[in-house]
Amino acid sequence: MSTVSPVHANHLSTLYSEHHGWLYGWLRGKLGNRAEAADLAQDTFLRLLGKREVTPLAPLREPRGYLATIARGLLIDRYRRQALEQAYLEALAQQAEPASMCAETHAIIIETLLAVDRLLDSLGARTRAIFLLAQIEELSYVDISRRLGISLPTVKKHLVRAYTECLMLAAA
Repeated sequence: MSTVSPVHANHLSTLYSEHHGWLYGWLRGKLGNRAEAADLAQDTFLRLLGKREVTPLAPLREPRGYLATIARGLLIDRYRRQALEQAYLEALAQQAEPASMCAETHAIIIETLLAVDRLLDSLGARTRAIFLLAQIEELSYVDISRRLGISLPTVKKHLVRAYTECLMLAAA
């Protein structure tokens, strides 16, 4: 892992000191929670550091816009995680026998669900729809073909792609 040069660290420090207060206030307005705003402001600068670790940290023309873009992405990730976790907890609550698990197992399941969600999001609309019809609705290839009005080879091609992506995720 490469490190940030003193010049780049100084630039990042200046960026932090000049814009952290603004970013924190902006996030606090969005979240309505001081602690979450502080966490996300820190995460934004950590993400910036990670993105710029290898690339020289050139002065930004619109630093607040750039920071806001990173922070928005982190907000979306946070909301997505919360929605997934809520859906998972609701699914658990609907089971006949309540499931009990340790916090570590719960965290692993949530991280896995997030990884699957990111994977599904990366597949493209048609591949994702075909995969979900096969996995969630348990439709046959022929039924998917009829429902979507596409050929059977197209269904197979998209499912092979989706299954390949799932296998790559599982191997990682």
